[in-house]
Amino acid sequence: MKMIKKAMTLGFGLMIMGSAAFAQSLADAKKAIDAEQYQKASGILKSLTASQPKKGENYFYLGNVYLKTDDIDSAKAVFTNGTVAEPKYALNYVGLGNVELLNKNASAAQAQFDKALSYGAKDYKTHLFIGKALISTPTPDFNNSLAYLEKADELDSKDLDEEVFIALGDYYALQKLNSNALKPYLRSISINPNNLRPIVQTGRMYTRAYNFADAENKLKQAIETDPNYGPAYRELAETQMEWSRSDVKRTKELQASALENYRKYLNLTDKSFDSRLRYAQFLVYVNDFQTLDEVATGLAADNTNPSKDLLIARLRGYAAYETEKFDQSIANLKVVFEKGKSEPGRIQPSDYAYYGKALMQTNQDSLAFINIKQAVALDSTLSDELVEIGKKFNTARRFDLAAEAYGIAAESNSASPSVLTNYFRAASSLVTHYRVLVAANKPADKALLAKADKYYDVVIKLAPDFESTYLSRAAVAKLMEENPTAPVGLAKPYYEKFVELVTVTKPESAQNHVKGLVEAYGYLAYLLMDTEPEKSIEYFNKVLSLEPDNKYAADNIKYLNSVQQQKKSPNK
Repeated sequence: MKMIKKAMTLGFGLMIMGSAAFAQSLADAKKAIDAEQYQKASGILKSLTASQPKKGENYFYLGNVYLKTDDIDSAKAVFTNGTVAEPKYALNYVGLGNVELLNKNASAAQAQFDKALSYGAKDYKTHLFIGKALISTPTPDFNNSLAYLEKADELDSKDLDEEVFIALGDYYALQKLNSNALKPYLRSISINPNNLRPIVQTGRMYTRAYNFADAENKLKQAIETDPNYGPAYRELAETQMEWSRSDVKRTKELQASALENYRKYLNLTDKSFDSRLRYAQFLVYVNDFQTLDEVATGLAADNTNPSKDLLIARLRGYAAYETEKFDQSIANLKVVFEKGKSEPGRIQPSDYAYYGKALMQTNQDSLAFINIKQAVALDSTLSDELVEIGKKFNTARRFDLAAEAYGIAAESNSASPSVLTNYFRAASSLVTHYRVLVAANKPADKALLAKADKYYDVVIKLAPDFESTYLSRAAVAKLMEENPTAPVGLAKPYYEKFVELVTVTKPESAQNHVKGLVEAYGYLAYLLMDTEPEKSIEYFNKVLSLEPDNKYAADNIKYLNSVQQQKKSPNK
């Protein structure tokens, strides 16, 4: 009898110790989920479902791990098993409702939520997790979510669970209502200062408000509290990356620190597929394409979610281009366009730009031009991508296409630092195209010259002291003068302005423009030969002062002097 009692006592003691261990293990699983250590959490929870097969809560949290890693089918299977294990445990029905929301089946989701409420209407957690589920999808249902979250707050009347306030903070933060989100986040911190997620979320809000210094301080506070809390390093990395874009003096420093912090995040988490995917996107911003190529290749090998195919193909396409694997870049970007047929909104302007540039590197210039123009049409900030293909067209003597490329680049983005140069290049290419047509005895439309003149006019208005533009515009005017119906002297005002700039306004530049001055003085002299011969001789003498062996000037001076002499001696 004593042996039986002793055995029973020992067994009871083990049960108490075991339940404490299980409770701790579930707490560990929750902590791992919060720290984004999903593989660790999954291992703990799988062990718990095996050792406590009738406890629905274990299934619910395991299902949530699958949801967080985008394994919806596995999540559904686990939640279903949870309803079998403990049919009246409400949260697994909430989990199934979340699955239906992600599958875009709102009515089926609501049916599961209603079933959950039939078992747990008085439990604040039922309302809490329904509210969270409604805002966990790509198209959050903010209207209905708030009612559930507020009901959870009401039922948790003693404010014992900080998760209710974190959820309310997330609700507002997702809508970028930062001031509304701050209050519940601070309330959650007052309930449990050891929960770092609301601190990290507050740091994220500061980042969104471009208050980078306060964001960094807040996130470093979380790291000081727990140096092993991975999400704080990720948010710090993303804050520093955003900061690097606005503080150009510290760009390299901040990007280097951001990259270091992101790697710390990966080392502290389980390097899940999603965390590596975010890291890959991060590498694009820091221009580390060699590492991106390796990471994206690994992601492609591990990907089991077709919805990620397009994003991974994009990252591989960009990385392949930047590492000069142009055929691979083209192949991957073709996948992007193929996958994007059903969802055109997922195609980005940069996809067309990279595809076009890769095509250009493989000498498919015409197709490249079409795609780069499409990129610029969708995002004018990509305008300078047209410059390289413009240069290539010029080298290939396809001056009409070069002019089109430069012209679109200039006209689409007036804020570009290269806008002046692009207008000038466009005009020059048009003039060259016109001259080539004339030289080949092909029809040459004067409209080409008119467009070139328009572009030079823009350059002059943007940079009135850029003397070379006046010479170029004068050259266009001279070509227009070749038309018998055109007025004489179209080039006169541009040559005069050029002379004024290099001899009066900026005389120090005259030595760099000897040929231009010879051209200008020669034209002005010729123009005045019949009407103002003395002024014409003055201009021809200026030509000779710069170029003493200029036969054209010397001969015309002799001619004008002879005419002047004849006028003085009419009887001879």
